[in-house]
Amino acid sequence: QVNYLGFPGTMGADCIDYIIADRFVIPEAAQVHYSEAVVCLPDTFQANDSQRAIAARASTRAEAGLPAHAFVFCSFNSQYKVTPGMFDIWMRLLRQCEGSVLWLLGGNAAIEGNLQREARARGVDPARLVFAPRLRYAEHLARYPLADLFLDTLPFNAGTTASDALWAGLPVLTCPGEAFAARMAGSVLQALGLPELIAPSLAAYESMAVALSADAALLEGLRRKLAEHRTRYPAFDTDRFRRHLEAAYEQMWERHQRGEAPAGFAVRQSNASP
Repeated sequence: QVNYLGFPGTMGADCIDYIIADRFVIPEAAQVHYSEAVVCLPDTFQANDSQRAIAARASTRAEAGLPAHAFVFCSFNSQYKVTPGMFDIWMRLLRQCEGSVLWLLGGNAAIEGNLQREARARGVDPARLVFAPRLRYAEHLARYPLADLFLDTLPFNAGTTASDALWAGLPVLTCPGEAFAARMAGSVLQALGLPELIAPSLAAYESMAVALSADAALLEGLRRKLAEHRTRYPAFDTDRFRRHLEAAYEQMWERHQRGEAPAGFAVRQSNASP
């Protein structure tokens, strides 16, 4: 039995033999904390669909309730991932970046009210929080480019939300922690050849966000690099991922056929990286 995608961490159960990971999301030194045997894929643990459709017509900033010329920080992570510490950082960013706004997922009046109250308590006009309504998936992807920078959360990173933003062309700034769930966005960024968007600490995360909000040329360079890497690097190469995952399952089965106990291993990459 294999733990994959459903729960981003160890199950702590003897009946689960393996966990699918990569060397970033579960570093070698952390493997001792997993009850499962760790199987490392060569690029990223995360499967991505290279044929995800993005709606042809994107909404405008005005239609999305965003100011036309302000810097838009975005975090479409589930609201339960927003801790007081992360919110402190985000509010400091809004205070430092004049006129900027923070674009968040909406749809729950109680959550929206709580966040507006907490913004006011931190000296930020609650109107600078903009809440996005739920949309169909293709339309949701199409609105990502309206933002300037995606801000990840810690200790629970963006997973599919990070890959959605990157697929749609929006740079994602993350800070990895120690647990699997705290390293997911960094795994995807590594597989996209964008390690410069992985901050080594929350202090660095904050300073990098300030720098990117103040340097349009730097941010535009990252957008161009992301656009170039999206089709060239492994993160969104579905068939390459499929080959690696199948190879992992085959090696597990071969061990079982030989009567051997589960043991961790690394899958060899099927072709050279770019």
